[in-house]
Amino acid sequence: MSNLNIGIILGSTRQGRVCPQVGEWVKGVADKRGDANYQIVDIAEYKLPMFGEVDATEQATAWNTKLASLDGFVFIVAEYNHSITASLKNALDFARDAWNNKAAGIVSYGSVGGARAAEHLRGILGELSVADVRVHPALSLFTDFENGSVFKPADLHLTNVNGMLDQVLAWSGALKTLRQ
Repeated sequence: MSNLNIGIILGSTRQGRVCPQVGEWVKGVADKRGDANYQIVDIAEYKLPMFGEVDATEQATAWNTKLASLDGFVFIVAEYNHSITASLKNALDFARDAWNNKAAGIVSYGSVGGARAAEHLRGILGELSVADVRVHPALSLFTDFENGSVFKPADLHLTNVNGMLDQVLAWSGALKTLRQ
């Protein structure tokens, strides 16, 4: 089987966001493995308006085309008010079939490691027929970020990131057979 294509989805679009730092770190860890094609997918670049407010055919087509080209996902998820960001929920809603029968890992961050956002995301992914994997790197705003803005992960997170990627690849490969 050819290498799988895994999108590392940046789940925040706000000014000053730290998810690009986390996403680049995950991509760096993933690229060293050499077992798949990993790419950053920044939802901010798709400029999706709020779902249903205006005609967004062009943006939705580009977004769905990108998602369709991927075999699995790693979501970089910030916790906002005990849930995922509005921009991530909006991006999830702009696609349906492009998510189906794929696997996803979650890397979250927040005051309690983003655990509540990850749990909300798991419910949404289930509705979109995305198989989320068990291993979940949870990053603390207090210990993994300097001054809440400079990402400096503890080495212990490498084990969880690699374990999550192992599961994402296994499930993505298995689910790819359903889509062929």
